[in-house]
Amino acid sequence: MSVMEINEIKEYIPHRYPFLLVDRVLELELGKSIKALKNVTVNEPFFEGHFPHYHVMPGVLIIEALAQASALLSLKTQNIKIDDKTVYYFAGIDGARFKRPIVPGDTLILESTLVNERRGIFKFAVKASVDGQVACVAELICTMRTIA
Repeated sequence: MSVMEINEIKEYIPHRYPFLLVDRVLELELGKSIKALKNVTVNEPFFEGHFPHYHVMPGVLIIEALAQASALLSLKTQNIKIDDKTVYYFAGIDGARFKRPIVPGDTLILESTLVNERRGIFKFAVKASVDGQVACVAELICTMRTIA
């Protein structure tokens, strides 16, 4: 089981504040699964405009956080660090369900399990939870591409 702190995370994925949505990797089993976390704070920039009277983390950003955790699993497994000529893309999102809102003060636990990989296309079963309560589940399909 491998743990990653923020500086190592930033070596593998290109995202930066305010779009880096993984604060720490708690567990990583290469080629199998990852468990990471995102501390959700009241000063997140999206809260200012997304239901300003009742702060809720947008579902699309929950999915993005799960995708970033999945990318870390895939890239760390392959020992690939993204450079400015490579992008790790979404290719699909299936069965996304949102079970509870994510609000300031929550610690979002991000879990991703590699379901399969074929010809550079990766499929993950993902789950986000807070205090043991499921917040979101989905299947994500991702791939890596070289850009001009």
